[in-house]
Amino acid sequence: MHNRVADCLCFSLIFLQTDSMLLPEIGAVVSVLLGFTPSVTLSAASSSKLNKVLVPNPFDRPRSVLMLEVRGTEDYQLKLDSEDDIFSRALSRKVVYGENTADLQLPDEDEVSVVLLNEPLNFDSDAECTDKELSEFASWLGGSYVTSLEQLNGLLTIPLANGAHLNLQMSKKADREFTASLVSLIRNIQRAMVMHQELSGSMRNPAELITGKFDGIKVLQEQYGSVGVAQQGAELLFTSISKIFDSLQEAYNGQIVGVIFSMGTPPSGSETMLNVMITSRSTPRWLEETTGSSNPILVAEVLLVRRTLAWITGIILLIATLFGVYFLMNMPLTKDTLLYSNVKFD
Repeated sequence: MHNRVADCLCFSLIFLQTDSMLLPEIGAVVSVLLGFTPSVTLSAASSSKLNKVLVPNPFDRPRSVLMLEVRGTEDYQLKLDSEDDIFSRALSRKVVYGENTADLQLPDEDEVSVVLLNEPLNFDSDAECTDKELSEFASWLGGSYVTSLEQLNGLLTIPLANGAHLNLQMSKKADREFTASLVSLIRNIQRAMVMHQELSGSMRNPAELITGKFDGIKVLQEQYGSVGVAQQGAELLFTSISKIFDSLQEAYNGQIVGVIFSMGTPPSGSETMLNVMITSRSTPRWLEETTGSSNPILVAEVLLVRRTLAWITGIILLIATLFGVYFLMNMPLTKDTLLYSNVKFD
């Protein structure tokens, strides 16, 4: 007998790169993981691909998915040195996305809860982020944040798995924007965990999709090139994703799957590779009386017909009531011979 949690852990992260599966097939994978039926246009060949990455039991679905697009990381090693990170346990597939995106069709809002991860942080505003939050972020990763006299101008130092240290100076725009995007990603995922706890205590039991994209690596690449700081930033990103996904596994009791896109520059004009489309529930049609008719003669005729029918119906009911009372009052006070006599059949 399959263990539901163990099966979900086996597929706890589906790491997607480039070449071999199509975007509509990935959308079908996400739909099935959320507990919904994939598109009827899915071909037999695509269905066979789904069978290779999904648990065959249709009743064994986590109904919670973290779908994240990480851009600018196609040239970096995605496995960390630690054997406990999620990338070492991930099922890897390549995806051909070409020049077009795909739509992920989902039911209405009552059946699925969608949390977007791209609410930005503004490091120029003290209300959005503080030195204290940066210190907590550094401590969470085992590093340190050395403050300066000026707010949000300190040095963030994070140890990496290979023994090196990544130093990010908040006075530099590229370092600050990368840190802002990473802290924003982690904060929004934590917000999704809070929402999950609220949904768990309610009568609703919708599927949950946490989706977004991360562009912070491109900022480091533009400033420092593809090696050095940008490569260390990618390693920090993968470490952060691994740690936050462990927290998601704990919050969701293992019933969540990660679908991570590692990609370069997406097709021009596309916000995300999989566009989440919520199907709105059809509203009931009610019969309404048309007001403001431009033909007063027609309105008068309609009112005359309605009043005539109402009076005729009322007169008929009144006559029927009077006849009923008359016959009831003049009934003979004798026993019914059929009910009170012994019926004998020969």
